[in-house]
Amino acid sequence: QVQLVESGGGLVQAGGSLRLSCAASGRTFRSYTMGWFRQAPGKEREFVAAISWTVDNTYYADSVKGRFTISRSNAKNTVYLQMNSLKPEDTAVYYCAADTRLVELLSRPQEYEYWGQGTQVTVSS
Repeated sequence: QVQLVESGGGLVQAGGSLRLSCAASGRTFRSYTMGWFRQAPGKEREFVAAISWTVDNTYYADSVKGRFTISRSNAKNTVYLQMNSLKPEDTAVYYCAADTRLVELLSRPQEYEYWGQGTQVTVSS
């Protein structure tokens, strides 16, 4: 069982930045594929970014490419999402997800095994 705990959400003005963190349990974090998703009210959960367990390959949704950066610290069992140039349309609950089955990049929610509880990000105009 893997537990994921997100932090770092909050209220920010458009154009600002936030860094989300997701702390994971487990001794084999370095073998987890990690992802970030978000869900706005009345909308489906959507993919934001993913980072593989091998040589830190990354993958981004087109809507955040060039503005968001996913990274990981295997020493700290933590994955990060640096969000710059935030827009009001980035407002959502952001969720961290993990897959432990030694796969590469995953972009669909159903492909992930474990989920955090989410952290709210609100971008004001």
